[in-house]
This record gives sequence, C-alpha cells and structure tokens, in this order.
Amino acid sequence: MNFLEILGTIIGVLYFIFEYKANPLIWLAGIIMPAIYIIVYYNAGLYADFAINFYYLIIAVYGFFLWSIKGKKDKSGKTNLKISNISVRILAVSAFAFFLAFVAIGEVLINYTDSNVPWLDSFTTALSIIGMYLLAHKYIEQWFAWIAVDIVSSGLYIYKELYFTSALYAFYAIAAIFGYYKWKKLMADGL
Repeated sequence: MNFLEILGTIIGVLYFIFEYKANPLIWLAGIIMPAIYIIVYYNAGLYADFAINFYYLIIAVYGFFLWSIKGKKDKSGKTNLKISNISVRILAVSAFAFFLAFVAIGEVLINYTDSNVPWLDSFTTALSIIGMYLLAHKYIEQWFAWIAVDIVSSGLYIYKELYFTSALYAFYAIAAIFGYYKWKKLMADGL
C-alpha cells in the first residue's frame, strides 16, 4: 500500500466532487493530484500516465484561468463561460488529435520504454488529453471521454496492482454517468 497513491485517491475524489458541481475548486485539486500521480505512475512503470500528469498540471492552470476570467459573473449573476455542446468542427479536430496522439504515444511506448501495456496506456493518455481540453472549455461531452478513460483505466490499474487507484477510476466511471446528467441540468439552467 502506497501512501502517495492513497493521498492521490483522496484528492481524486475531491476533484470529482468539484467537477460534478462545476466548481472552480476543481482546478486546485487538478494541480495537486497530478503532482502526486507523477511519482505513483513513474514507480508503476505507466510512463504515458506519468507524462500525461505534466499536461494535467499545465491544463489545470489553464482551466483555472479560463474559468476565472470567462467564469466571472456579470451583473445578472450569469457567467460568460457556460456549459455547452461541442461543435462539429471541434469534435472533428478533437477526434483527429486523439488518433494522432494515440498512435504517437503508442509508438513511443513500444520503441522507447519497457511498458507491457503500451496501447492501453496510450489510449487512456490520448483520450485524457482531449477530455481535459473539453473540460477546460465546459463542453458537456467531456463526460463521454471520461467514462471511456475511467473504464479502461480501472482495469489497467488492477493489472498494475494499483488497487486504490483502480477503485477510484471505477468510482469515476459510475459517477461520470451521473456527472453528465448533472451538467445537462446545469446547462439547461444556463450555467
């Protein structure tokens, strides 16, 4: 049992609660959690997950500023950055970016690391890159990316004997379904 993994799991639960509520505190948890998981994933030999956590740190800062600047309330109490649907153009670009990242990360893992799960690691990493971008922009479809990532990750972490992290991602997968419906309601309320 790894103390850092347990701490990362606890922060991860808080992260999800903040995401579920579309609370800007998500970005504080989003800075702390990847700092912890950089160490956990490196030690587990999950090199793409290790590397993606550097991206998570950067996108958490980006998301914080985006939600802080565009998320400021006007005189009517409404924010400029609202939960919305993704456009067809952004969906197409995101799908293309996912494919390129998936192939590139997989090839790097196969050719330059000792990873024994390169394609699964690449899949979760590439889709997480897209999911974080969608979250930062408050696209409701970000939940679909996270459902897929969380299901695959939960199984992957069992295989890698990261049981607390696996439980966290199993929780995320189930909770992401509820998160989608919560955001759908928030979107209907104009938030």
